[in-house]
Amino acid sequence: MSLLELKNITKDFPGVRALDGVSFDLLKGEIHALCGENGAGKSTLIKILCGYHPFGSYGGEVLFDNQPVHFKNLKASEEKGIALIAQELALVPELSVAENLLLGREPVKNGFIQWDKVHGEASRALALVGLKVDLDHPVKELGIGQQQMIEIAKALSKKAEILVLDEPTAALTEGDAKKLLEFLRQLKTQGVSAVYISHRLEEVGQIADRVTVLRDGKSIVTESMSKLSQEKIISHMVGREVKNLYPRPETKAGEVLLGVKDFSVEDPANPGRYVVNKVSFEVRKGEVLGIAGLMGAGRTALLSSLFGAPRGKADGSLVAGGKSQSLFPSPRQAIQAGVALVSEDRKKYGLVLESTVEENLVLSSMRSLVKKGFLDQEAINRECGTQVKALRIKAPNLKVWVNKLSGGNQQKVVLGKWLMTQPKVLFLDEPTRGIDVGAKAEIYQLMGQLTAQGIGIVLVSSDLPELLGLSHRVLVLNQGRQTASLGYREATPERVLAAAALNG
Repeated sequence: MSLLELKNITKDFPGVRALDGVSFDLLKGEIHALCGENGAGKSTLIKILCGYHPFGSYGGEVLFDNQPVHFKNLKASEEKGIALIAQELALVPELSVAENLLLGREPVKNGFIQWDKVHGEASRALALVGLKVDLDHPVKELGIGQQQMIEIAKALSKKAEILVLDEPTAALTEGDAKKLLEFLRQLKTQGVSAVYISHRLEEVGQIADRVTVLRDGKSIVTESMSKLSQEKIISHMVGREVKNLYPRPETKAGEVLLGVKDFSVEDPANPGRYVVNKVSFEVRKGEVLGIAGLMGAGRTALLSSLFGAPRGKADGSLVAGGKSQSLFPSPRQAIQAGVALVSEDRKKYGLVLESTVEENLVLSSMRSLVKKGFLDQEAINRECGTQVKALRIKAPNLKVWVNKLSGGNQQKVVLGKWLMTQPKVLFLDEPTRGIDVGAKAEIYQLMGQLTAQGIGIVLVSSDLPELLGLSHRVLVLNQGRQTASLGYREATPERVLAAAALNG
């Protein structure tokens, strides 16, 4: 018998049906993965499960221990033992570990918080996950992996029987992700169930007992993980067979579009230390140059600083368009020179979330869309329409706020914004982070089209198969230094990782 069951769930938003007769069930002590492209309905489904969308706002039935439940809010679902571990953690950064663990349920006597009991209960909560940290330490000073475990400790201390984990490893290092997966396996042996949402299908294969795939708001299949392959899950997700997931663009490198020599960036917090240290490379017409390295190697600092936005003092020289020049003093000069940057954090640096799709698309090319001192709306409609069609951006219209789109479609808007500047060199910093396999495949296809047009691409990715599968050459960074430059035939995972982890 199922511990939890959702039957024939439907949910409508203005102009769109997000869920259309979805069914899903969870057994005691089971890890059940929920897979699907961005916009497939996963987030809407778990928001119904956790009471974010209250009873009465959706159709269908939610059963717990075979009895109907009507959650009015998140607290009501928590009281039934369901805890949501969201992708963006619900911790208060300035508060201590103990304060976060007991937030909203502090033991009080005569109007005063009993701090000895707070610390006692907090210690017991941390013991549930085997985490040893100072209870008085502000959580903002802890690593993301430790913060994730504090969220789980908080949930378990509330006697949660079901954990709902939404992209729990998206911001974790590989080591922290492995620790989290191992901990979830331990919880499973104790009878705790989990709904696990992740775009990382290799993780799903490692941890899930069963998988349910959603597509376009419908539940397509529920099957034992032992009977599924990554390729089969992908085909269910996108509705077609996906072959050769990492298609290296078949183009020949041409002239040098951007040359970088002895480029360095000083760490603003530690004068005399360099986050990028004497790095040199060339970006050629029609090629993908991959930048590999472990977390903290200096990959993002390299791209953002070359784009004219260094956080510390930058030094070095550039050759752009065949001419030597000084470093770009600001992003505006970089854009004028034909360089564009798709940053790793689209919500923070790539988009204005409370603006429309149209307004975001024209942000970087507005000067070219002016006629007689006024914005040329006809040209804006034409150019934005071209990008929406070319990138297959799923949006009701150009006037919808960009924060209403799925992650994959938001990323396409960022790409469209930069393509409207007609760049010669495109920096892509983690361009597929947090998006589904279908959207990834479309971005890979786009990269092939861009290189065929002669655009040079610099790709930073923490997904090593992606990086090696798409790049013509790979530059490896280690603690800001360049430790290897390899052609794609030489760039094996072993050689790249050895250069990335090289001591000294």
